[in-house]
Amino acid sequence: MNKIAAILTSGILLMTHACGNKYQLRLESPKTIQVNQPLKLSVKETSGNPIDSIQYFINGKLIENHEAIDIRDYKLGKQAISATIYYNGEKRRLNNTIYFLGANAPEVYSYEVVNEYPHDNNAFTQGFVFYDGYFYESTGEYGLSSLRKEEIETGKVLKKVDLDRKYFGEGMTIFKDKIYQLTWKNKVGFIYDLTTFELDKTFDYQKSAEGWGLTHNNEKLIKTDGSERMWFLNPETFEEESFIETYTNKRKAEKLNELEYVKGKIYANIWQQNSILIVEPSNGAIEGIVNLKGLQSKAGQSGENNVLNGIAYDAENDRLFVTGKNWNKVFEIKLKEK
Repeated sequence: MNKIAAILTSGILLMTHACGNKYQLRLESPKTIQVNQPLKLSVKETSGNPIDSIQYFINGKLIENHEAIDIRDYKLGKQAISATIYYNGEKRRLNNTIYFLGANAPEVYSYEVVNEYPHDNNAFTQGFVFYDGYFYESTGEYGLSSLRKEEIETGKVLKKVDLDRKYFGEGMTIFKDKIYQLTWKNKVGFIYDLTTFELDKTFDYQKSAEGWGLTHNNEKLIKTDGSERMWFLNPETFEEESFIETYTNKRKAEKLNELEYVKGKIYANIWQQNSILIVEPSNGAIEGIVNLKGLQSKAGQSGENNVLNGIAYDAENDRLFVTGKNWNKVFEIKLKEK
């Protein structure tokens, strides 16, 4: 598995316009900036010609003070910067792209194993939830995908529904007595009755291309699609109303997978890595990284595919559980600052 990839552009897009008066206009901005730093935008006319006035915009919103823009309340990630320049009776709009980064480096955590529980090592774990004293799990692979209810102490599967062979099961969550389950590439999700596992209805993906991880914040469903984005869905219409992009103070994190909402933060697995990101949902800042190295081998697995990919949280008793693809154990862990 590749490390968290840095995709910040190597340079800011430069747009030059030459009119009859040989105006050479250039919009200048940094290519990346941490959100605790003031942002400065400027336009240069390199031929020495006069400019009447300039308006600056971030994501289409007019900015008043372009020399010291407070960007602390912006979401992280890609932003559209533009300027409208008025000169010599003409108007020209220039565009750049900039990436807003987190203000601080993430805290690094290790872990302590509190308890171990049995887990079906034939379950290719895609979604994992603790609810009302039981584990609920979504498994993947074509022809093997399922939805399950499991006894914690024994790992016994108490209820199971198999997906049609054409579906690759992905993330799942429980919200208002319904189970929501994603599929990978079919752009469709399933909603089940919590008690009977009977299929209630389906929903289609809208802007996101794939289904990876799923959780909720008691108001919105939160979905990953394999990129750096987390989408916030209306649970009634399933419209993907907004998104955040996950960044540290240096780079973005891609391949976000299984999710869990824990104490106001979003915990996220990264596909093919044995770690968890702790993400601030308001802006996408990666505030913590949990190194869970060692658990994979404890669960009888190795390699890039059978990695950590299950996070479940018991809010009432403040218990955090993790497992992985084809692991033979579920681990209850405590996080420790490194």
